[in-house]
Amino acid sequence: MPRAFAAISFTDSVKAAQTRYHSRDSNRGFELAEDTRSEMTEREAEFIAARDSFYMATVAENGWPYVQHRGGPAGFLKVLDANTLGFADFRGNVQYLSVGNLNANDKISIILMDYTNRRRLKIWGRVRIVHELENPELIAALEDPTYRARIERAMVITVEAWDWNCPQHITPRYTDADIEQLIAPLHAELKALQAKPLASAPITALGEGPLELVISGIRQLTPQVRAYELRHPAGKDLPIVTAGSHLKVPVILKNGQTDVRNYSIASNPARRDIYEIAVLRQDEGDGGSSFVHQHYQLGMTLHCGLPQNDFALIDSDAPVILIAGGIGITPIKAMAQTLKAQGRAFHLHYAARSQRDMAYGDRLQRDLVGQMTSYFNSEGQQLDLASVLRHAGNTSEVYVCGPSGLISAVQDTAKELNISAEQIHFERFSAAPHGEDVAFEVVLRRSQKIIPIAADQTVLAAVQAAGIDTLSDCGVGNCGTCAVKVLAGEVEHRDSALNQNERERAGLMCICVSRAKSARIELDL
Repeated sequence: MPRAFAAISFTDSVKAAQTRYHSRDSNRGFELAEDTRSEMTEREAEFIAARDSFYMATVAENGWPYVQHRGGPAGFLKVLDANTLGFADFRGNVQYLSVGNLNANDKISIILMDYTNRRRLKIWGRVRIVHELENPELIAALEDPTYRARIERAMVITVEAWDWNCPQHITPRYTDADIEQLIAPLHAELKALQAKPLASAPITALGEGPLELVISGIRQLTPQVRAYELRHPAGKDLPIVTAGSHLKVPVILKNGQTDVRNYSIASNPARRDIYEIAVLRQDEGDGGSSFVHQHYQLGMTLHCGLPQNDFALIDSDAPVILIAGGIGITPIKAMAQTLKAQGRAFHLHYAARSQRDMAYGDRLQRDLVGQMTSYFNSEGQQLDLASVLRHAGNTSEVYVCGPSGLISAVQDTAKELNISAEQIHFERFSAAPHGEDVAFEVVLRRSQKIIPIAADQTVLAAVQAAGIDTLSDCGVGNCGTCAVKVLAGEVEHRDSALNQNERERAGLMCICVSRAKSARIELDL
């Protein structure tokens, strides 16, 4: 009795090729085997359940074969019984080549690969296409609730043959999960080293970002602000940035955890050889800025994130008003340099506690003669926002960065003067102040979890603590990276990234800062 796959695939022309290349005798054993290998065993079922993709071949009416990759969460191809497989067919590029081929010819061939262990399973079968209206129970059984993809139909495969291939010529490849498992001991060792007192050994390199930078200069701008000049280790040009861009740099917090912090790139965007960040030391925080001041040294290597810009200048000929408070000068300085190079009309209003606390003050006063006004609290000077914005009128674009109180004051004053909110552009270094926070519950519909959110906890922190992988970046509502769809409940929006349409029509919520007004909200996570 032949193996089922041999009965299917050993055609006369295949046998002729085997004879010509002297493999006919060795292949004849497949035609005399006792086990037909037409029913799957536990071994095949376990192998299939661990795969997250396979290659599928069909044949068109004109005789041309077509091979397509199918992917999904591990186990999306399910063993329904010893002779039957099924999978949810997700929406792809809507060419429907495989589906069309199967409508004319239900024969299919599948190859499943385990690159890590150099294993390969081949399957031959016939396909039955099932739509949800025909069998909703089957679609539900094949669906993975944690995988975000639109299911268009199900494919049910009646297996007629299977066979294992030899590992020859399979190049080992590794998934992220494989690599994580391999380097887990190294992570444990690194964590143990990071938990030791930092003074025990100097830190020469830090971070896991794709952009490698070396600290090439350090300057004390004010008693609490220090500037760090960063260059490519080989002296190459750095990625192009625009005014308002920020850089994600690695730090070690007070609790020993390695994290990242966003700092504005304060250097002139026209320069390609360096980035400069200015860091205000805040000892009462979680330790990020303190770590930078204590442990960033000349020659230290930082593996940073690529620059991003959530606070870009609008391409316009309109005059510009720049308003900076304290360390908020960092992105505003780059904007002033860009506007001056472009020959655009602008004026910078810079408020600080004193002349001594004015970061970049000497350089800006020298370079922006007639285009800058300074205000020092120590000398009783106050920034008159009403006068500044009244002068701006309805033609100027206003960019403000600094303490949350300053940003809120600019917004409130603009509203009183009937200046469009679209003219006011700002970037926060921390979440906007609000009233007293209260606890509530979040239902994660896709993950089928209910998570309590404490009054002093963000939704983002709680979701990540629960093991749910979700995107985030700035953490203060500037960028919108963490926005998710709200399925039910009332939201108190506290971000500055989403517009009214995104909040009301799209139903999005920035979970890094926004909270629930209702006792419970449901999210599409």
